[in-house]
Amino acid sequence: MSSADGNEHGLGLAGRIAGAFIDSKLTPLIIAASVLLGAAAVVLLPREEEPQIKVPMIDVMVSMPGSNAKEVEERVTRPMEELMWEISGVEYIYSTSRDSEGLVIVRFKVGEDPELSLVKLTEKLRSNFDRIPMGVSWPLIKPKSIDDVPILALTFHSARYDHLMLRRVAAQVEEEVKAVPLVAETTIIGGSRRQVRVRLDPVKLAARNLTPAGLIPMLQQGNRQFRAGGLTSDNEEILIETGAFLKTAEDVGDVVVGVFGGRPVYLREVAEVVDEGEEPGQYVFFGQGAAGGAGGEEPAVTLSIAKRPGANAITVAENVLKKLDTLQGTIIPSDLTVSITRHYGETAAEKSNELLLHMGIAVVSVAILIWLSLGWRESGIVGVAIPATLALTLLVFYLYGFTLNRITLFALIFSIG
Repeated sequence: MSSADGNEHGLGLAGRIAGAFIDSKLTPLIIAASVLLGAAAVVLLPREEEPQIKVPMIDVMVSMPGSNAKEVEERVTRPMEELMWEISGVEYIYSTSRDSEGLVIVRFKVGEDPELSLVKLTEKLRSNFDRIPMGVSWPLIKPKSIDDVPILALTFHSARYDHLMLRRVAAQVEEEVKAVPLVAETTIIGGSRRQVRVRLDPVKLAARNLTPAGLIPMLQQGNRQFRAGGLTSDNEEILIETGAFLKTAEDVGDVVVGVFGGRPVYLREVAEVVDEGEEPGQYVFFGQGAAGGAGGEEPAVTLSIAKRPGANAITVAENVLKKLDTLQGTIIPSDLTVSITRHYGETAAEKSNELLLHMGIAVVSVAILIWLSLGWRESGIVGVAIPATLALTLLVFYLYGFTLNRITLFALIFSIG
């Protein structure tokens, strides 16, 4: 038996596999294919700033009108905390009690299935419905995840528009943005919602034998549209609808609220009807600050945009900004400025590219160290083996639906050592 055969039989499984690849003529093709597939995976992998970590969080909100914070805590939030601790997989529970309302945040352990966690919490509340005190609403359950964090924030601001007009523009832009592929939750922060305010005149109401309570059903009936029937002719059915929804302050003022002296009484005759904005619950202002050299702050409204799980933050952000460009001059007036106050797609691209560069530097550094200590042949082997291995790893990331983020890239850089 030759020494070569003896050495081959003395090798383990890894040694025999390595020997087969050393002698195979397909090895260069496999290495080239691995590098090409890895490069394609780098291009196709969704990029985001943070990894997809499954940490189910669920908000449970309840209301108890007329109760103070202490009563809400004792009768609602504290018993609900005790109930939530009975659910398997719960790690932390946070609660907040305020006048007339309470909030319980349930956080499950890392790796728990979000849908299963939501089902367990909902069933726990449903099976203990009899323990809810009188006067407490049914809990509003809202699951949260890392994908609910907005990747893009657009701030609409102008010195010529108030909070009401800014919110109207932002609401129209929101409807257009929701049509962009892979866009998930959108939220408008700040601004005033449009509302029609009715200020009743007690003297005029009394003069026409009307009461405020009697006006409510009349307004509800006037703001209704229903099907009155249909006509059939020539094998065609024509549906007939009566009534219409109230759209303007004039429509509200034209609602008939009663009859007095043989003539109809319109709402505008007994009340002042104005179309105005409600009192904002959140105020947003935009300013450059002292470093920007700007004069003062302008009224503003912010539209935050989140992406769907597994979507590429860079692609989603770019598509939203392209959509925004098409709305300039139509929905968005020319004298209204839109500033990007958060752009996680841009930061995700910058950090991913920077870490990929550092990974390349690490490979070159290792190859140089091997060359200085062992020689150029060993250095060449390392310089080929490490990129091919990293390329196959990135390909596995793509096949398993992972994303390219700073945590995964840091892990690859550490693995080179």
